[in-house]
Amino acid sequence: MDGNAWNHPIGSSSRVEHARGLVLAHGWNATAYQIINPGIDHWFTAAGDAVVGFVHRRGVRVVAGAPVCARERLATVVEEFESDAAAGGEHVCYFGAEARLEGHFRGKRSHSMVLLGAQPAWHPDGWPQIVAGRASLRAQLNRARNKGVRIVEWSSARATGHPLLQRCLAEWLATRGLPPLHFLVEPQTLQRLSDRRIFVAQIGEDVVGFLVASPIPVRHGWLVEQIVRGAGAPNGTAELLIDSAFRAMSASGADYVTLGLSPLSRRMQKNMEESPLWMRALVGWVRAHGRRFYNFDGLDAFKAKFQPDDWEPVYAIANEPRFRIRTLYAVAEAFAGGSPIAMIARSVFRRRR
Repeated sequence: MDGNAWNHPIGSSSRVEHARGLVLAHGWNATAYQIINPGIDHWFTAAGDAVVGFVHRRGVRVVAGAPVCARERLATVVEEFESDAAAGGEHVCYFGAEARLEGHFRGKRSHSMVLLGAQPAWHPDGWPQIVAGRASLRAQLNRARNKGVRIVEWSSARATGHPLLQRCLAEWLATRGLPPLHFLVEPQTLQRLSDRRIFVAQIGEDVVGFLVASPIPVRHGWLVEQIVRGAGAPNGTAELLIDSAFRAMSASGADYVTLGLSPLSRRMQKNMEESPLWMRALVGWVRAHGRRFYNFDGLDAFKAKFQPDDWEPVYAIANEPRFRIRTLYAVAEAFAGGSPIAMIARSVFRRRR
C-alpha cells in the first residue's frame, strides 16, 4: 500500500465514516453508497479526497461500482488506484460501472469491458402518470391494500437492528434459491441505515415486508437496494412498497430513482455483441440452466412492468486487454463470499434435502 495515512490500518469506524463523507459529497454511481456495507474494504487517495470500495479475490481487486471522487479527478484517481494494485501484484475489475467510468475507458486497449445488464431509471415526478396508465399495476396495489397492508416510513434510528425487520429478512432469505450473497447484494444492511430510507409494509403492527433505499447524492437520487417480503406478505406488497417509496422520493425533490441492476437484461441484447464470444456463450447457458438458482428473466420482467423512463447499461471493466475467465471467477467469489462452486453445491444439496 502507499504511504498515505488513510491507507494505514487505522480504526475501521474512522475509515467507514471517511468513506461515507466522500460518498455523500461525490457519489454518482448508483452503487456508491453500497461501499459502506459490511465486508467492503476501502482504499483512499494520498490526498484523502477519493475512495474506492472493493474486495480482494484471486489476485483481483473487485471494485464496487466505480471510484467515488469529483468528476474532474476521475482519471487521476483511477491511475493512482491501479498503480497501487499493480504494486501489490493485483489486477482491477470495476463491477457495476456506469456511463461515467465506461466513457473514460471506452476505446482504451489497456482495458476490456463486458456488459452485465441494465438498470431501469425513473424521474419520480412522472410516477403517478405511470400508475394511472397501468390497470394491472393498480390491481396489484389494491390487492395489498385490501389485505390491510399499509406502508410506513421508519426512521433509520427506529429501523436499525429492529427484531421485526430481522425476522422478516430471515423469512425472505429462507425462500432464496442460493445462500445469502454479499458484495453489492449484501442482505445485512439493517445495522448501517444512516442516510438510507426505510419503508415498512405493515398489517396492523406486524411487519410483512420492507424496502431499503440508498442515496445517490450527486444525481439527487435513490437506489432501491432491497425489497424484502416476509412469509405473511400478500400479493402486491412489493408493488405497494415501490409505489410508496417513489411517491415519497418525488415529494422530497428527488430527480432520479433506480431499482438497480437487472443482470443479463435482454433490454441490452445488441450491446451484448461487444462482449467476448465465451462471455456470450456463458450468458446463454446461464439463462437456460440457471433459473433454478436465480430467475434473471423474471427479475427483468418485474422491473420492466413499472415502465421505466430509461434502461441504462451497466458494465464490468477490467484493466487487462482481454477480459479473462479468471477475472469473472474472482467476481463470482466476491458475491459468494468464497468458492461459487461450493456455494452452488450447498444450494443443490439443500434443495434435494
